[in-house]
Amino acid sequence: MPILLPTSNKNIAAPIAKKIPHEMTIHNHQRVDNYYWMRDDHRSDETILSHLNAENNYADAMLAEQKPLQELLYKELKDRIVKDDNTVPTKDGKYWYHSEINGEQEYSNYYRATSFSGENNTLILDVNARAEGHEFYDIGDLSISPNDKIMSISEDTDSRRIYTINFKDLGKLSSCSDSPEAYLADVLVETEGQIVWANDNKSVFYVKKDLETLLGTQVYRHKLGSPQSDDILVYEEDDHSFYMSLDKSRDDSQIYICLHATESTHYLALSADEPDGEFIDLLPYQEQHEYHADKMGDHFYIVTNYHAKNFRLMKVAADKVDDIKNWQEVISHREDVLLEGIELFDNYIVVTEREHGQIRFIVHTTNPNNMGHQYPLSFDDPCYFACLDENPEPKSTIARLYYSSLTTPGSLFEFDLATGERKLLKQQKVLGDFNKEEYQSERLFITARDGIDVPVSIVYRSDTFKKDGTNPLLQYGYGAYGITIDPDFSSQTLSLLDRGFVYVIAHIRGSEMLGRQWYETGKKEHKQNTFNDFIDVTKALVAQGYGATDKIFASGGSAGGLLMGAVVNQAPELYLAIGAHVPFLDVLTTMLDETIPLTTNEYDEWGNPNEAQAYNNILAYSPIDNISAQHYPNILVTTGLHDSQVQYFEPMKWVAKMRELKTNDNLLLFKTDMEAGHGGASGRFKSLKEKALEMSFFISLLAE
Repeated sequence: MPILLPTSNKNIAAPIAKKIPHEMTIHNHQRVDNYYWMRDDHRSDETILSHLNAENNYADAMLAEQKPLQELLYKELKDRIVKDDNTVPTKDGKYWYHSEINGEQEYSNYYRATSFSGENNTLILDVNARAEGHEFYDIGDLSISPNDKIMSISEDTDSRRIYTINFKDLGKLSSCSDSPEAYLADVLVETEGQIVWANDNKSVFYVKKDLETLLGTQVYRHKLGSPQSDDILVYEEDDHSFYMSLDKSRDDSQIYICLHATESTHYLALSADEPDGEFIDLLPYQEQHEYHADKMGDHFYIVTNYHAKNFRLMKVAADKVDDIKNWQEVISHREDVLLEGIELFDNYIVVTEREHGQIRFIVHTTNPNNMGHQYPLSFDDPCYFACLDENPEPKSTIARLYYSSLTTPGSLFEFDLATGERKLLKQQKVLGDFNKEEYQSERLFITARDGIDVPVSIVYRSDTFKKDGTNPLLQYGYGAYGITIDPDFSSQTLSLLDRGFVYVIAHIRGSEMLGRQWYETGKKEHKQNTFNDFIDVTKALVAQGYGATDKIFASGGSAGGLLMGAVVNQAPELYLAIGAHVPFLDVLTTMLDETIPLTTNEYDEWGNPNEAQAYNNILAYSPIDNISAQHYPNILVTTGLHDSQVQYFEPMKWVAKMRELKTNDNLLLFKTDMEAGHGGASGRFKSLKEKALEMSFFISLLAE
């Protein structure tokens, strides 16, 4: 298979990193990391920055001939996007809120009006003005006070997910929406970005970050008009296996501190009318009890795994919530149905379920006059993604749902909860000659080596697809944390489909696509199932004629990047090329270092390698520890220097070791965005350049 590179570039030497042996011994086992020196938590070491720049320059040189294709693809992706667009207004309190984006703007600006039709429409935040002068900019959260007068704005300008929160008086908006006089003096720094308002409209709660581990470990109460130094610490969590967040009950009566470990949940509650009070346990803490609790009026509704692997729904009087013996079952546990969540309304509960890999929504009536009535909200495609959209008003009898499939652009529906009648409010416009009838999607089940059937979602262009083993095929996967990658529409993927590609999502173990068991059999000591599933899906799709043996590509990011690293070690011969983005590749070293962000939270995902058995389990697949002297596919690796989830030095070390050991001349390219973090470039157009880079890398490797 020819690689389309200019002759002059074939002799360009790849950057070769120096080797400084670093010995690590535990459980009577020694590893030597020759590239441990590449870690610099301050990201200021000139030797390291120089090497990253050398890798960037090498990648640019080796991809020079692909530059016109990159630009063409970028233009295709950009030209499909509606330049002037807006969201459907949503009512929250007295106002209707929506966002708008225009022309070449990278970010949406936010507005509110006094009616759905836009009466008294007012710009409340000019995000593009706030982002001006920043290479990276991200809005973490916007929150309006209960009396609709003050807005909080959390912003990250260095891509480390460390947010600064400002407050804006919406009664002082002028023709210049971001005039300084509109902002309060209050500024909260080093936060997770989220706040919750107490009902007094002046007390807010926020989570402060530990700047070393980047975990949220402390909850503070802030009074508007006072300096942050006067804020009161109301809760501190010493167990760093928990992620911390805040929430407010559906009826706005309580504020919650939510602690989530991989296998356990702990809620603390405070009356939203008494912000100076103390948070108390909502339930006694119990290991391996996972739940989500919400309150509506006099009752709590709890989605719980208590004696229910796939969760069930319970109801209890608010004053008896702390005793599980008082809980009453509303929806029982089912072996083949995963209960994913609920949305509470005054007279309805909308339940999100998943059966055989497919999401569905069931409306349950709680009105005493029609108690127990239920019915589904239905859709048509063979495989799709759907979720509840913003529904901030519990008294509403209308629910909004977002819907998308591999062939159907994102669509916002409104359902009448009394009748189930649906109305399309808006569908994503795709500019150009897109016609959904020209594309076909399928849902397959492929039997893995241990006899388990793995769901697979497939899309291709109908008029070019032939099931004869000639198509280029791109297979995507993730497979971790119980996160399910549902099949939804991407206008970007059209550039591959229109060039004859088949696009595949392998719903491998490690997600919850087929219920909680699907997750549990894809983590810790069972993690190898994730990699086996992905490899076995590839082999089966080739055998069934969906893809050509010599035109198979694979891509994944973060934990999906770990998947890519493991797969190319275990079955490199299957793939012409892979894309590994912000990839988690040095699993053992990271999980043995509690100073690295997120390590302690994830012992229940990967295992704690301080324990010998978990160490050996991880060692068996850890991508960097299993690189060997063998032929590897063409590989494109991307990362962000400021990534707080997977540190830049993991892919940096992996690439250096791969260069040292691989035995063929296939491309190994490493690109670091020196301004970005885990989510890549910010802005709607900048991020398209990253997508065009991977696409051009894959397309250029195909035979002419």
